[in-house]
Amino acid sequence: MNSYIQELVNVYSKHTDVEYADWSKKYLRNQFEFLGIRSPIRRKLTKQFLKEHGLPTESNRKDIILMLWDRPEREYQKAALDILEKEKKNLCPEDMPWLVNLIVSKSWWDTVDVLSPHIMGYMFSTYPKLISQYSDLWIEDENIWLQRSAILYQLHYKGGTDEERLFRHIIRRANSDEFFVQKAIGWVLREYAKTNPESVKSFVLNHQLKPLSKREALKHLT
Repeated sequence: MNSYIQELVNVYSKHTDVEYADWSKKYLRNQFEFLGIRSPIRRKLTKQFLKEHGLPTESNRKDIILMLWDRPEREYQKAALDILEKEKKNLCPEDMPWLVNLIVSKSWWDTVDVLSPHIMGYMFSTYPKLISQYSDLWIEDENIWLQRSAILYQLHYKGGTDEERLFRHIIRRANSDEFFVQKAIGWVLREYAKTNPESVKSFVLNHQLKPLSKREALKHLT
């Protein structure tokens, strides 16, 4: 595992950019360190790395992802997410505890917005019984990133959206003063409006939402 990660470190270290690292750090409010690798370049490097070294095995997948998550530079959390995206069909309900830990560890929109709609969205559609065990509890949690995840996991469900649950979760946090919760509400409604515009319009007009949420939800509706 250490040699696998060290190989990726060697690859990334050849493409650092101090100026872009400084800009990236400021962009995410000085919460994380950066190597300064622009996303298109990082994705290309990771793709080539995985082509040469392969994906982690089932026995070390979790440990490698967690080791990447523990590294200080943000690019390694992004690499962990790249691996997760490719490996999500091999995940099972027993993986949920450590996957949830990724949501609440080093949390910000750039990781949560991959974990929720892409990873958790897949897990909940594949294993629906998990929804009541996790998402229904997240919306009641005080952690705003769990709240955001409960709202956003259906972002790409389209016609498969559980409308009753989506609206119920939104109503539960409609009065939130947290920007990232308000934004999530508007975002998921705007996306669902592409599938069911009349239902979204009716919901927004008949419920008290924060101005940001309402504005985002109705952005493409007349």
